[in-house]
This record gives sequence, structure tokens and C-alpha cells, in this order.
Amino acid sequence: MISFDEMEHMAHQLISPTQLNKYIKYGHVSAVIQSESGHIYTGINIDTACSMGFCAEHGAIAEMIKQGETRIIRLIAVNRHGDIIPPCGRCREFISQINPENIHAEVKVTKEKILSLNELLPFDWKKH
Repeated sequence: MISFDEMEHMAHQLISPTQLNKYIKYGHVSAVIQSESGHIYTGINIDTACSMGFCAEHGAIAEMIKQGETRIIRLIAVNRHGDIIPPCGRCREFISQINPENIHAEVKVTKEKILSLNELLPFDWKKH
């Protein structure tokens, strides 16, 4: 297993804010996921004018699923300013649905704070 510091360094390396055309920009946020097997999966965001893009976490999860994995142990995302950012609500729900054990995943939400996905989903509708 690698540390959150190493994951953060990887995430910073992936940031590459790019305007593809007048409708699409990408690379403003990156995410790094460590799976149960210890493999690392990465992704970047894609923003579109019609909100059809996706978050960096979605890109990393797609890579993970392609390799037959669904269990996330650790997750970190950074924005173009270098700040660690928590996953949005859509990503939190997506992560929790891919594998129910992902509620135990460690998520680095700030430079100083690590929370479980469970703590980020305090009123998870799937628990009721």
C-alpha cells in the first residue's frame, strides 16, 4: 500500500487544465484510487457545456472496473490549484453503490483530515 502523500503527489502530476474546444475542458481535477489489491487507478475530470462530463473519480473508477475491481481502500482528489478536495455528492453515492464495502474507504478531504466514506454519507438511503 502506498501513502496518501504518494497518492497526492500522483494526483498533482495528473493536473493539466486544458480547453479542448469551446464546449469542453478537462484536467482541472484529478483523482487517485487505491484498490483492495493495492493497485492504483487514476482519472481526470471532463467538463462540458451541457453538463454531460464526469468527475475525476468516475474516470478512475472506470479504470478500476475494467480491471475487475470494485473495492476502494483509499481515495484522494486535487484541483488545479493544488488543493485536496472531497468527492462531490454524486461521486460519494457512486462509490458507495459500486461495492457496499466502499463505505469503509478512507477519503482524504483536506490536507489534515481523512474520513471514511461512511462519515461523508451520514444519512445513506441504502442503510434504511
